[in-house]
Amino acid sequence: MKKLKIGDLEKIRQKAKRTADLRQGKARAKITVHMGTCGIAAGAREILTALLKTLEKRKIKDVIVTTSGCAGLCSREPMVTVQISGRPPVKYVDLTKEKMSRILNDHILKGNIVNEYALAIGSERTH
Repeated sequence: MKKLKIGDLEKIRQKAKRTADLRQGKARAKITVHMGTCGIAAGAREILTALLKTLEKRKIKDVIVTTSGCAGLCSREPMVTVQISGRPPVKYVDLTKEKMSRILNDHILKGNIVNEYALAIGSERTH
């Protein structure tokens, strides 16, 4: 196993802080890119890479990006779920980098759901 350096520890600390910020309501939003094999085959890795580059380029630090496995709708991949603090999650489907850019601008930064790309609003979980 490779030795950790101070810079590695700082990256781990920052990632943990971003996750805690979302739980405590300090982050604007959390974006989950569904990265099952079906999602990756449909282009989810390109969506994730473009999203991370855009957030870094625009210096947007209050948005957490995470990944998950398959969401169960392989024919609608690539998919992301957007969670804005205090609002129900929105699942977006059939994405491209351009569509993801619009979701970032309109939904995440301005608070307006992009209905034409949204499959569902709300959680599929029951409490």
